[in-house]
Formats: sequence, C-alpha cells, structure tokens
Amino acid sequence: MAPRSLVLTVAVLLSCGALFSAFVPVPLLAKSASSAPALSQLPTAALSTALLVTPSLAHAATEGSAVWIPALSAVGAGFAIGLAAIGSGVGQGIASGRCIDGISRQPEVADDLRGVLLLSLAFMESLTIYGLVIALVLLFANPLIK
Repeated sequence: MAPRSLVLTVAVLLSCGALFSAFVPVPLLAKSASSAPALSQLPTAALSTALLVTPSLAHAATEGSAVWIPALSAVGAGFAIGLAAIGSGVGQGIASGRCIDGISRQPEVADDLRGVLLLSLAFMESLTIYGLVIALVLLFANPLIK
C-alpha cells in the first residue's frame, strides 16, 4: 500500500507542478544553451506521466483501492459543482452587464432585452444544476462503486 500511495503522491505533485507552470507566468531568466530543451519539455512530460499513472492507481484490484474510488469521486464532485458555479456566475455577470449597457443606450428596447436576459439567465443556471446533478451522482449513485 505504501509504494502505491507514494507513487500517487508524486504523480499528483508533478501534475500540479505542470499545471502551475502552464498557467502561472515564470520570470524570464538568462537561458543557457545546454539546459533549455530539457526544462521546456519537463511540464509536458510530468503531466503525461501523471495522466498515464493515475487511472491505473485508481482502478487497482487490491483491497486498498476501495478507498481511492470514493475519494476521487468526492474530488470530482467538488470540481463539478465548483466549476459549474464559477462558469455560470461569470456568464451571468457578463450577460447582465451587457444587458444594462444596452438598456442604458436604448431605453425603448428595455422590454425586449429584459426578456432575452431572463431566458439566457435561466439557461445559464440550468448548466449549474447539471453540475450539481453530476456531483450528486458521483457522491451517492456512483457507477464505479460495486
């Protein structure tokens, strides 16, 4: 059990490092000719390794793997509802702001814009509800758990 958890920990750390290096800008340093190719391929290699190793660890057929599937399902449920709420909130904010801009520029079309806004807000909120449904399925009706 210990080697597998150690491998999983290393895989998660490497994938987090790859994600942070992909999204967080790194200050430019003086480039040396010998180490530039190896450093530029490191995040891709680490992410590839993590993606190849993680499914085999999650679906291992030993007794200890019964803990990993519910734990990873809980993490997936958290990501599902979190990303759905963030995406819907940002989309609703942008749509509402544009609608207010449109109404302030042309007050005579306020009724038309208000109807379209409410319809689009309902569609955006339905995406959040889909994220909630996915999270609830992962937590309480998980198809991966026997």
